[in-house]
Amino acid sequence: MTDIVQRGLYYEEFELGARYLHRPGRTATEADNVLFTTLTMNTQALHLDAAFAEGRQPFGQRLMNSMWTLSTMVGASVAQLTQGTLVAQLGLGDIAFPHPVFHGDTLYTESVIADKRLSSSRPGQGICTIAHTGRNQDGTVVATATRTVLVHCLPQEG
Repeated sequence: MTDIVQRGLYYEEFELGARYLHRPGRTATEADNVLFTTLTMNTQALHLDAAFAEGRQPFGQRLMNSMWTLSTMVGASVAQLTQGTLVAQLGLGDIAFPHPVFHGDTLYTESVIADKRLSSSRPGQGICTIAHTGRNQDGTVVATATRTVLVHCLPQEG
């Protein structure tokens, strides 16, 4: 019998320009929105108050908390890219939310390896830049972010 352990990629396995489609998608629920919003102490009525949000234009309904969208988008990439190989997340940047996410929308995430280099200060580790894109069920881009991570290199034999 062969044991197969799911893991992320080691530095050498990150291929520049490779695009990873993370599945399954994640359908956003009202419960997700209320729980995430209250756990993070964000009292924005556009997330919590249906009557308030219904009277506001241009959307006329509650919006998913954009930090939920960002967190879920990054989280969707973990099993395929960094599970067990990540040393540290170094930063997030270029974050944008060009279209809202609503209750009932499904978030699909894809990631492109934008850059990589060996760490100059941490032997056996490398720095990778990953461009994440979140799309709803219609293919509309709802979020983008660039994430920089420090990952282990392949273990040395011996």
